[in-house]
Order: sequence, then structure tokens, then C-alpha cells
Amino acid sequence: MDAKQRLVVVGNGMAGIRTLEELLKLAPDLYEITVFGAEPYPNYNRILLSPVLTGEQSLRDIMLNDEDWYARHGIRLLLNHKVVGVNRARRTVLADDGSETPYDRLLLATGSNPFILPVPGSALDGVVAFRDIGDVNRMIEASARYRHAVVIGGGLLGLEAANGLAARGMDVSVVHLGESLLDRQLDGGAAAMLRRGLEARGLKFLLGRQTREILGGADGRVRALRFADGVEIPADLVVMAVGVRPNTELAERCGLHVNRGVVVSDTLQTYDPRIYAVGECVSHRGTAYGLVAPLYEQAKVAANHLALHGIGRYEGSVTSTRLKVTGIDLFSAGDFAGGQQTESITLADTPGGVYKKLVIRDDKLVGACLYGDTADSAWYVRLIREGRRIGALRERLMHGEATGGD
Repeated sequence: MDAKQRLVVVGNGMAGIRTLEELLKLAPDLYEITVFGAEPYPNYNRILLSPVLTGEQSLRDIMLNDEDWYARHGIRLLLNHKVVGVNRARRTVLADDGSETPYDRLLLATGSNPFILPVPGSALDGVVAFRDIGDVNRMIEASARYRHAVVIGGGLLGLEAANGLAARGMDVSVVHLGESLLDRQLDGGAAAMLRRGLEARGLKFLLGRQTREILGGADGRVRALRFADGVEIPADLVVMAVGVRPNTELAERCGLHVNRGVVVSDTLQTYDPRIYAVGECVSHRGTAYGLVAPLYEQAKVAANHLALHGIGRYEGSVTSTRLKVTGIDLFSAGDFAGGQQTESITLADTPGGVYKKLVIRDDKLVGACLYGDTADSAWYVRLIREGRRIGALRERLMHGEATGGD
């Protein structure tokens, strides 16, 4: 019997492990598999960190694959191990403990790193990101001891962090450089409704404000935030939620082509055909995706190719956005902003807290922005993805699939 090929996965997150799940369905006995994870935990659902922060779920609730799962599938799992180098000539990976592991196929799933504003004081105690279980634990600990929290960034993660800290009793201010919340995901109408909904929960918003410096006390812990105009606000905890950057450090170090992400083909292969990459570290056709649905679509194609069923192709994804704040329903997908050669249909019921905007181009739905009533979000995404002509549905489109769907 021929020896199994060796597959090494760098990254124990949702993209890498979903690829393995898909691969095991297709070719469960093809590879001897080793997984490196920099964190001390098995694979967990990173998008559910927000309900862990609010206290609605526990760490146990968000675990996707426990250690028994790896054992059952004969996978060698190395937690708390960071891969620091790849020797492509010898086909080995080097871990931070000095160990070397050989591979026949290598899958990079190194994810992304939170962007930390390069301002004075960003390294103070009490300044955290919102990226992993360790960050959430630090935020929960701070909420039990301190009062004033400042979240820098009015995007999805920032608002979820702010909501979670407020739920734990902190006095929370959200600082955002833009003039409206979620300015990459929502238009002005939906953003205004969202702000009112969050202010009703006690959150405060400082929009159009630029952070100049984070000030610390004699104990080395953050005590205040100073803006470009000199105004200061108190801060016992500062959460940086100003975006992420693809983690391409390992790929760059071993000479792979990188352009805002690890550049991959439609089969998720890098310029070295033995090395694949999936997830937030990837740049495909010039786009890096930070949402779960595209990661899972990439995983399916990469697994198909690794299983030697090389017929699948990844052609990009239609992305959609949801805010994970209990009691607030919000959704956007596609080109919701509109513009030249588009037509927008808008329904705004301010007293009822409902806002809908659909964007049409060439008799096709190309974008949707919903607040308060998101029941038809999946239908709208399907119409956008399929690129169907919607002439027959046009009069009923705003009222949803039940009245105008297929």
C-alpha cells in the first residue's frame, strides 16, 4: 500500500478546518494531516465572539470542532504552535519551537490581523483588539473592574464590541472617523435608524472624530483618549476595531506572491502549486474577503482540488453583512449604494423602525440594504447572485418572497 501524502495546514480557524471537513467527505484516507494552531483552543466560531462578550453564549457554545474530532479523523493537532518559516525547496514547515514538519501539500489559512492605530499610547495596558478569545476574556475582565470603555471604529466589530461592553455595565463611547455608522455597509437612512436604536441602549457616539493619542496613568494603564482637536474623554478600556489586514507574513517570508493578500488562482493555489491558501489571508482576483460565506465557498473548491477532483473553480463571492446585536436586525448585500445607471427603490417607516432600499441595474437586483425587517435577506442575496431579470417581480419586489418570490 502506498504511503499517504502529507498535508500540513497552517491555521486552525474556520477557513482551514472547513477545508478539512470538505476534504474528509471526498477523500478521507488520502492524507496524513497535521494542523498548526497559534491559539490554545480547537476550532471555534469566531463570528460568535460577540454573544460571548454579551454573556448570551459561552466558549463551549461556540466550539465547532473539539479535540476529539481531530483525534477521530487521525489529525495531528498542534495547539500553541506558530509556524515561522516554510522551506519550499525541502517542503518543510518550521515551528516556533524549532521543530520541522514535512509536507507534500501545504494549506495556508493564516487569517488576518487586527489593525492597530499607530498613535502614541497604543501599547498601553487596557488597549485591546476584538479578534479572538483572548481579546474577549480581557474585555470581560476589564468590564468587571472598570467603568469607561471607548471603542475606536464604528464598523461591524466596533458596534458589536460596544454593545457587549454596555451589556456588561460599562459606560461606552464609540469613536468613528466617518460621519455615519457602518459607512461601508449601510446608506445614510439605515445608518441613522441604527444610531437611534443603539443610543436607546445607552451607547454614545462621537462621529467625525480623529484619535490623536491614548493617554496612560502612572500605573501604565490607559486613562483617556485625546482627539485631534485637543478634546479628551476618559477611558479605562480602549477597543481597537478599525479593520483587519490579511496575515501574509509567512507567505512573504517564503517568497510567495503577495498583493494585499496571498495571491491565489481559481483553484485556490498560490504561485507554488503545492501550496494552497484559503480565507482572510487570500487575495483572489484582487479581492480579499473578511466574511464567512466566501471563506466556506473557497474551502469547498480547495478541498475539491486537494482531493484530486480538480473540477471546481472559485469565481468570487457576493458578500452580505449582518450585525450580531440581539434585537437589532440589519442586513446589506451587493452594491447597495447605487450610483450611475442604477435605480433605487426605498421604503422608510421611521416610526416603525423599518428601512428598505433595493438597487436595480439593467433589470437586475444588484444591491439591498435592510433595517428592522430582514426576513427576505436570503431571497435578495439569491437574486443578486443569480443575476436574474426581475421584471416580472418588480411590483412585488419590496414586499418580499412570500408575495413575489419563486
